Amino acid sequence: MFYRPADGHGLPHNPFNAIVTPRPIGWISTRGADGRDNLAPYSFFNACAYTPPQVMFSSTSSKDDRGDTKDSVAQIRESGVFCVNIVEFAMRDAMNATSAPLPAGTDEFIEAGIEKAECETIACPRVALAPANLECRLTQIVALEGTSNFAVFGEVTGVHMRDDCLIDGIFDVLAYNPLSRMGYRDYTVVREKFSLKRPGD
Repeated sequence: MFYRPADGHGLPHNPFNAIVTPRPIGWISTRGADGRDNLAPYSFFNACAYTPPQVMFSSTSSKDDRGDTKDSVAQIRESGVFCVNIVEFAMRDAMNATSAPLPAGTDEFIEAGIEKAECETIACPRVALAPANLECRLTQIVALEGTSNFAVFGEVTGVHMRDDCLIDGIFDVLAYNPLSRMGYRDYTVVREKFSLKRPGD
């Protein structure tokens, strides 16, 4: 099968995000100018540079009470900071609960019963029990083609790692099993790993 996205795929559901899979989940926490906190998952998320460390996520829809975007991007525009909370398999239900389309100003930490803590380098909340948290200073928001498509880039200014995930000096993902997004309503979990030596190493 071949299709041109501009012409449509003719399938019951869009296969695009099932093809680009698995995708790590950026569980983004923010605080607005009014002091209200927000927490939402984004599956268009990844690390994008080492030095300085940088990450990005994309928001691809909007809410009537936020104009051209959603709560996360709206609050990042106000504050210039955000935190990426890493999602473990054990937190799958809590993460999913924070994807609900709640009114602006609703605190998803409270709604989903998630313990929060303050970040160290930025004025922002974080998921206290997450395997890791990346505190980020906004570097740029890029408007992408299409309606309400924004890519948010940030420099990591602080890193939290849960002690039980550090084994023999290595941050071991098998200690917490990262949750990843697939297509449709599907997810997957990392429960095994293997190493490959690069040519020339």
